Amino acid sequence: QVRLAESGGGMVQAGDSLTLACAISESASSKTMAWFRRAGNKEREFVASIMGMSAATDYADSVKGRFTITRDNGKNICYLQLKSLKPEDTGVYYCAGSNLGLSGATLKMQQLYRDWGQGTQVTVSS
Repeated sequence: QVRLAESGGGMVQAGDSLTLACAISESASSKTMAWFRRAGNKEREFVASIMGMSAATDYADSVKGRFTITRDNGKNICYLQLKSLKPEDTGVYYCAGSNLGLSGATLKMQQLYRDWGQGTQVTVSS
């Protein structure tokens, strides 16, 4: 079973930046990787994704222009750079991986991701 381990969360002020990292226990160059987040009692929501072969990216409208997802296949790490953070970005951020050929709307469907990390907390104060 693939193991994912997130790191890099913390408490910051509005406008600050953070970089989250997701360490993947095996070669994941062909996997689609994604970040989701859950705020309080809300449902977990899609944040960003990056495809395996093409490295094409997709973002939730709420984070476009502020967050950047990248991957280092040599190190088996997926990153999420968070800039211009807002209090509404507060939540637990989860890394996820899928071997399925996801594209378009399916990239945002968390039920199609088999591999999940434990999450890392991001708290943004105003």
